[in-house]
Amino acid sequence: MWSSRYSCTMSSGDSSGDAPELNPRVSVLSWDQVRRLDSILGESIPIHGRGNFPTLSVQPRHIVQVVRARLEERGVGVRDVKLNGSAASHVLHEDNGLGYKDLDLIFGLKLTDDKTFRVVKDVVLDCLVDFLPEGVCRERITALALKEAYVQKLVKVCNDTDRWSLISLSNNSGKNVELKFVDSLRRQFEFSVDSFQITLDSLLLFDRCSETAMSETFHPTVQGESMYGDFDEALGHLYSRTIATRSPEEIRGGGLLKYCHLLTRGFRPDSETQMKQMQRYMCSRFFIDFPDICVQQRKLEGYLQNHFVGMEHKRYECLVTLRRVVDESTVCLMGHERRQTLALISALALRVMAEQIAIPLCPTSPATTSLPPMSETSTSAIITWHRSSHPCLRATLIEHGFLAVEQ
Repeated sequence: MWSSRYSCTMSSGDSSGDAPELNPRVSVLSWDQVRRLDSILGESIPIHGRGNFPTLSVQPRHIVQVVRARLEERGVGVRDVKLNGSAASHVLHEDNGLGYKDLDLIFGLKLTDDKTFRVVKDVVLDCLVDFLPEGVCRERITALALKEAYVQKLVKVCNDTDRWSLISLSNNSGKNVELKFVDSLRRQFEFSVDSFQITLDSLLLFDRCSETAMSETFHPTVQGESMYGDFDEALGHLYSRTIATRSPEEIRGGGLLKYCHLLTRGFRPDSETQMKQMQRYMCSRFFIDFPDICVQQRKLEGYLQNHFVGMEHKRYECLVTLRRVVDESTVCLMGHERRQTLALISALALRVMAEQIAIPLCPTSPATTSLPPMSETSTSAIITWHRSSHPCLRATLIEHGFLAVEQ
């Protein structure tokens, strides 16, 4: 019943085995890791609708099976489906200090032309109808209405090196289901600790074909791969909370924010020399990709909103870290541009601090009112607001460089 590609392992599952042909990029998951993967794929994730649209309850394994089947019905073959990003890292090492929010699912396929891109989008929107609760009149719901109600982000990239699309389904707590359809993608990771991809095909085939429940001695062989290059080395970085990468000049601008996030979570580069080199590259790329101060503000606010759900107390620390890195490692900007970006980060950090400290105070406290909206905020305005509302914050502001001692 089982082909060599989708075989069942009889190993004890105590440790990850060696992949076929001794490929250093690939490793076979242990039994504990397969169980964690199975648990993630079976978890019901709410997809929240906007307006009057109801919440959908989606199991990752179910949406993968439905989308794959519909694509193949429309003549679009799927090579494989993989779990990517922080969820894959969580499967490999549960206590990695990162946790996971977004569920990144990669469908490998050929995106030959614009028509195929449209087919992918239409198929995903059509599949959402299957997850609508009973009693909803499905015939009157259009694809456009479904996109407006449930899709948080829709991306299409088509150039000489990259051909892929992304459809991100909304979740109010930040745990989005992200369906990525990839023909080619030059850079598939930022750092070694987020470079893992786990192939789901054998586990999904087991779901369909096996009448026997999984056990330590009877479960499908599931393979993981590190796009960083060496699987064991990357897994070692995950265990030791080490920041490492290859060709840092290729990391897009958002990598700077991920780097500061990792520092905030207790990850550290291997060496100071490596750290300084990485920081210079990432600062340069950040300002290439986000050259305008308004674009920078939107990027920073979006990152804070999407990556710190349930960990709001870490936002201030991340911004303080970002300000220090930009201040130390930016070499590509004119002086006034650099000062403008530092002022933006300072304003955001102070605003975040105000929000954090306001939470436990009584509702009548001046700390809970009159915080200026970000669009009207300057660093000096927030510092003035802090002085009047929170004299006790002065020492913290001085410590982190947001307020001079003589002030």
